[in-house]
Amino acid sequence: MAFGARGAGGEDLPALLEMMEDFNAGESIAFDRALFRPRLERLLADPGLGRVLVFEVDGDPSGYAIVTWGYDLEYGGRDAFLTEFYVRPDHRRRGIGRQALAAAEEAARSGGAHALHLLVRHENAEAQRLYGRAGYRTEPRAVMTKDF
Repeated sequence: MAFGARGAGGEDLPALLEMMEDFNAGESIAFDRALFRPRLERLLADPGLGRVLVFEVDGDPSGYAIVTWGYDLEYGGRDAFLTEFYVRPDHRRRGIGRQALAAAEEAARSGGAHALHLLVRHENAEAQRLYGRAGYRTEPRAVMTKDF
């Protein structure tokens, strides 16, 4: 089983949108391809916004990650947010998630980020274990969001 990670391109849109639909369903987030496609195309076209990675096992898409850029004085300037991280269910529990997370971290580091943040559902104990083993910690502050 050969794992690989690479930057995504326009040719990856169909596979990415399929995986994004699965990811968002698992997160109970409404997903409309007509809305998400142009957002993803913009991200793919503008590396100043972030990076999209495709994970492959034996050449087949097995997951993806979206890393977006931010800037925070507390974290030394540029930081990043792992806004989406997905490994197909049939590729889980085989070490793929650990390798994929390391690839996402390297994408953030190579883009100049000093920290990588992520959100994980409270009830997703499996993901919390993966992130905890990789060195992530919970912060004493809660994330709050206001839509514009």
